[in-house]
Amino acid sequence: MAGYREPGFQDRVAAATQARAKALAKLKAKPAVDPAEQAERVAREQAREAERLEKAKAAKAEREAKAEARRAEAQAKAEAAAASAAKPQKTEAELKAARDARYAARKARKK
Repeated sequence: MAGYREPGFQDRVAAATQARAKALAKLKAKPAVDPAEQAERVAREQAREAERLEKAKAAKAEREAKAEARRAEAQAKAEAAAASAAKPQKTEAELKAARDARYAARKARKK
């Protein structure tokens, strides 16, 4: 019974040459690209690219609108804070008088 024989250098070179020739023949046998198919493929790719650009523009516009809304909200809060800071603060005597009035009203309700 014959045992396993490892391929030598010459066998490997011959196998590589055959594989290369087979791949080249397969490549040459490939049919040429139909111009109509090529044009259709290019049109589809251009349509996809245009759609992608439109989506990107819409997303950018949405982000900008949200940012503008946040800026407007922050501006409104800042104006409200400035307006509340501009109100005159009550003095200790006025605060005590208001507290006393609430206390007196509570007492009057209990009677």
